[in-house]
Amino acid sequence: MINAAHIILYSTDAEADRAFIQDVLGFAGVDAGGGWMIFKLPPAEVAVHPTDGPSSQELYFLCDDIEKTLAELSERGVSILEPVSEQRWGKLAAIQLPSGAKLPLYQPLHPVAHSLGEA
Repeated sequence: MINAAHIILYSTDAEADRAFIQDVLGFAGVDAGGGWMIFKLPPAEVAVHPTDGPSSQELYFLCDDIEKTLAELSERGVSILEPVSEQRWGKLAAIQLPSGAKLPLYQPLHPVAHSLGEA
């Protein structure tokens, strides 16, 4: 059956964003050929929310301590696009990729599924 998920980020500066993911976020990767990097991600989960509008997808990176994570990323020169805001479901912020794209981060305040089955 399904054994993984493949997420694609479309970027106006793919080379810079790939370097950021590898060098700043520290994700290991493989070259799938011709410099097309594919990065190993932390454990993941998927949620399905109702909408009255068109179907869409969103990507968020989760962290255990959003203030600490943002401080560490700031020290590495990462721009914080949106400071921490308190949501009903967690603490939300966003950083900027080198291409200018927004990458949301959140610290969940709800049970998470990404670690189910781990000892």
